[in-house]
Amino acid sequence: MSIEETEQEIVEEFELFDDWMGRYEHLIDLGKSLPLIDEKNKTNDKLIKGCQAQVWLHSDFKNGKIIYTADSDAIITKGMVALMIRVLTNHTPDEIINSKLDFVEKIGLIKHLSPTRSNGLVSMIKQMKLDAIAYKVKS
Repeated sequence: MSIEETEQEIVEEFELFDDWMGRYEHLIDLGKSLPLIDEKNKTNDKLIKGCQAQVWLHSDFKNGKIIYTADSDAIITKGMVALMIRVLTNHTPDEIINSKLDFVEKIGLIKHLSPTRSNGLVSMIKQMKLDAIAYKVKS
């Protein structure tokens, strides 16, 4: 499934909820289903800078595609990183670098997050794209 198709799937999921309480609950559920990062990768160098909560992000490069894993100590933030992983994992560096990630605006996530959480989301996206650039340069 392409990044754009996954984004559209997420937009449709969030449209099922009438209010933001339901959307937050869905985000929390997504965080609960996030495959956990290996404990050996929960190190300071894997922490995303700019997040109020602690968010560890690890990436591997396999068969030309990037696989992300993550964890967070905050439930909403864990849901946000779960969304980003769902969209970007198992794609090529070029696909990730060129992704627009319009779904974030379409589901209203940015405007319904506190400023610190919005900054954290931007930091997550930036780190995932930086990882993609690094893998592209190496390959």
